[in-house]
Amino acid sequence: MTAIENNRPNRGLLTILRLLLLLLLLLLLLLFSPLLPLLLLLFTPIPMNTTKPLFDHEKLIAYQRSIQFVAWSSPLLEKLPSKLAVSDQLDRASTSVPLNIAEGNAKYTAPDRCRYFDTARGSALECAACLDVLVAKGKCTTEEIQSGKELLHETVSLLVGLIRSIAPDRLGEEAVEYRTSTEKVK
Repeated sequence: MTAIENNRPNRGLLTILRLLLLLLLLLLLLLFSPLLPLLLLLFTPIPMNTTKPLFDHEKLIAYQRSIQFVAWSSPLLEKLPSKLAVSDQLDRASTSVPLNIAEGNAKYTAPDRCRYFDTARGSALECAACLDVLVAKGKCTTEEIQSGKELLHETVSLLVGLIRSIAPDRLGEEAVEYRTSTEKVK
């Protein structure tokens, strides 16, 4: 080998360095992108055995989405001050959703199952309200909570479907005539 050949950079090494630089730039772009929460959600593994569920409730998509929400909300809860009441409320409500789905799915009678699924639905709605409170208090932005609210919306929709499949007449409100303050009571 001549001295000139020793001073040339290795082509393979240059290719690897270029790829690493490209990956670094892509990573920086993703970190500062408003789509980061959604991308993180898509690549966040569900912390359970998805190949073969051991229990019936693990097969329910509503349960899987509620577990995804718990995983999504954990980093958010860690960054919030522990003395913030809504932080504790969000933690308890988010934990309540999958627990009530699992317990309700194990019940034998339709009213029992519906009661637990109703409680899970209420807790999911409470989580959505907690996220709204965090935005109102300036602890989060609307963009930061969007993917969490999407998970909650899907969870609630799935729970409503479960409840309706068990007891079709269970959910819904009857039409009620509302009066305004300007109307006189008869």
